[in-house]
Amino acid sequence: MSAAPPPAAGLAPADVDLRTRFAGKTLATPLLAASGCFAYGQQFAAFTDLRRLGGLVTKGISPAPRFGNPLPRICETAAGMLNSIGLENVGVDAFLADKLPFLRDLGISVWVNFFGTDFESYVECAERLSVGEGIDVLEMNISCPNIKKGGIEFGTVPEVAHRLTKACVEATLLPIVVKLSPNAGDIVGMAQAVAEAGAAGVSLINTITGMAIDVRKRRPRLATTYGGLSGPAIKPIALRMVHQVAKALPELPICGIGGIMSGEDALEFLMAGARTVQVGTALFAEPGAIARITDELRSLMAELGIPAIDAAVGVLEAIPPEPAYAG
Repeated sequence: MSAAPPPAAGLAPADVDLRTRFAGKTLATPLLAASGCFAYGQQFAAFTDLRRLGGLVTKGISPAPRFGNPLPRICETAAGMLNSIGLENVGVDAFLADKLPFLRDLGISVWVNFFGTDFESYVECAERLSVGEGIDVLEMNISCPNIKKGGIEFGTVPEVAHRLTKACVEATLLPIVVKLSPNAGDIVGMAQAVAEAGAAGVSLINTITGMAIDVRKRRPRLATTYGGLSGPAIKPIALRMVHQVAKALPELPICGIGGIMSGEDALEFLMAGARTVQVGTALFAEPGAIARITDELRSLMAELGIPAIDAAVGVLEAIPPEPAYAG
């Protein structure tokens, strides 16, 4: 981690440079809409100025359309939400024909999240998305069960993640950012495995498996019983994982995800080592949250004398140990 720069005197919010580089691309701000929380963008156009986003990560795209899981598949929790949508999406062909043109015309960074159900369908999806004009990054979701291996997640075994990432990197000219599962036993080992396979960066973290129960009905609140927990409840875990990976692999670009509700939340992730961040759960309650968080981040950086994103990334300082009690 680099040393924190000295505060800049008299810094105004307008003087703060929010541009950042990620996977070879320059983003106007480090704030992106997270996959699965902003659909394909069109649905939010009436509620917020999409051009104020640094970028947008689409719903997960698979080679063929998917209908997703039965209802109910979403429920609110004390500090976030559980979902079991089941990766419902329109499929590659419909995405390229019907969704991508709208995103391309926004002038923001377009990241396409993608996945498969086995090794071959992952590679097929990466290859077919490569023809999409206007896509900046393919974000590979490896938190999916491998149906040919008894449902074990691709994202829990470093050797498997390495082979899958390498094959997808070789199938496309687009940079691949791998979205890692917090359910892996060794998050640093997973990040290192995909980095060595050619990943241009990692997104940290995906949702954490959880459940909720309706005690009056004696039933789980989700039809699938378990779902992915997101929102403020997972932020401390996400920050810890971002920091661990940033310390171990300082050259690997990280996109931080997990409970970002304010400009201060975003700055925490940047200081922990992320270069970009994704906002997800906040958008369900406040569709224009990213514009507000962007303004808050700019104002906070000005207040703290931080002139640019590069001056914020990875500047976390360890608390000096207190002297031992000699009594």
